[in-house]
Amino acid sequence: MEESLRELRSTQQRLARASANLESATAEAVSKDRMVSATVNARGEIAELRFHTDKYRSMAPAELASAVKDVVERARRDVARQVSDAMGGLAPGDSAARAQAVAGDPSALLQELGLGPVEPPR
Repeated sequence: MEESLRELRSTQQRLARASANLESATAEAVSKDRMVSATVNARGEIAELRFHTDKYRSMAPAELASAVKDVVERARRDVARQVSDAMGGLAPGDSAARAQAVAGDPSALLQELGLGPVEPPR
């Protein structure tokens, strides 16, 4: 019992350190033409969106939207990978299931843990 408590405390300390490090985690992606860049935080929220040229002024709305969406999605994938790597052995499941859970879809992780698919309430 005492060994289990020590192990639990150690895991809690590692989780606290990893969480503290992730508070400042960000990822940035830049479009291929270097027109726009996006920075997102560990929660996947847009922290900064910058236009580096005036090219966006002459773009069709759908083309501009696609460019912005692409850099935001790439930055979110990068920060999700950072979060997954930081949690590494601290969270249950394989890294693919953890990354999927971090990206907002916990179904694979829940299934891997034997909790099965989550049924919507009726």
